[in-house]
This record gives sequence, structure tokens and C-alpha cells, in this order.
Amino acid sequence: MTFEEIVAKAKKRLDRVDVNQIQGLLAIQINITGDGEGIFYVEVKDGVLSVEPYEYYDRQAVITMKSKNFLALLDGKLDPVLAFTLGKLKIDGSVEKVLEFSKLL
Repeated sequence: MTFEEIVAKAKKRLDRVDVNQIQGLLAIQINITGDGEGIFYVEVKDGVLSVEPYEYYDRQAVITMKSKNFLALLDGKLDPVLAFTLGKLKIDGSVEKVLEFSKLL
């Protein structure tokens, strides 16, 4: 799967999510490694969700994952906490914000 396809799948998956429970700003950068390598971000600000294929400099956390693991996470086949425990998901920054993001999935 290409990077563009991964971002499109993330957008499609997250478009169905009710972000009204997110208070304030949630800004997570996702670094995909391996096949489809690239960087994109997910931001929830003022009740509006954005998924864009750019680096986010004012992010609260960075998630780094292999593309196959991220796709499994999107499909609900990989639990985010288990992925972190097994080293399939690396976090740099606020673990609390990443947990808040994981609830969107």
C-alpha cells in the first residue's frame, strides 16, 4: 500500500468518528515506516478533525509504526496498548494524548 493510500484510509476511518468528546487540542503526528513510508498528522481542534500528509511541528506526540501495524490498528485488529507493550508502536511525547487519540480508533 502506498503512503497516499494509507493516509486516505486513515481519513476514511476517522471521518466516521465523533470528535465532540475531545476537549481542546489533540495533535498527533504519525510516522509510518517500511512500505508506504511517510509522515502525516491527525488534529482535532475546535471540534474539527483534520488528517493531512505533512509534518506537524506543534504536535503533542509522535507515533512511529510500521505500515502493516498501523493498518491493523485502523482495522481494529491490533489493540494500541498491546502494540505499545509489544514494541510495535513507539511514542515520543504525551502518552496521555496518544491514549486519547487511540479512543478515536
